[in-house]
Amino acid sequence: MIRYSLTCPKDHAFDSWFQSASAYDTLRAAGHVVCPICGDAAVTKTLMAPNVRPARKAGAGPNATSALSQPQNPTEQAFAEMRKQIEDNSEYVGLNFVTEARRMHDGHIDERSIYGEAKADEARALMEDGVPVAPLPFLPTRKTN
Repeated sequence: MIRYSLTCPKDHAFDSWFQSASAYDTLRAAGHVVCPICGDAAVTKTLMAPNVRPARKAGAGPNATSALSQPQNPTEQAFAEMRKQIEDNSEYVGLNFVTEARRMHDGHIDERSIYGEAKADEARALMEDGVPVAPLPFLPTRKTN
C-alpha cells in the first residue's frame, strides 16, 4: 500500500491510499481518482514527506478532526445542521425503521420522530402504502469513516 498526498485545481488537499504506484496511475487515467470535496478528476500528486510520528504533546489531540470531516461550503454546512437537528430531535431505530414506521402508521404504537435505515424497495413500499417517510441525504454514523 502507498499513501499519496493529492490536490485538485481548486487547491483542495487530501490523502488517499492505493495498492501500488501503478494502481494510482491506472485509476487516475480512468477518472476514478477525484477530489472528495468538489469532485474534480484533475487530481495531481503533491510533494510528500515520510510519515514520522510526532512527539506525544505535538500535533492534534484525540478530539481533533480532519479538514474533510468539516463542512467545506454552505450546502455541506446546511446538511450538517439538518443532520444535527434530526439526531437531536428523533430516535435512531436503525434497521428496525420499516417495522417501527409501519407500526406507528397502523396505530399499534404511539407516533414519535424516528430515523433509521431501509432498503430502497422497502422505503418505496412504505411510501406506496401512505406512510410518511423521506430519504435523508446522509449515511448513518455507523457507515461513515
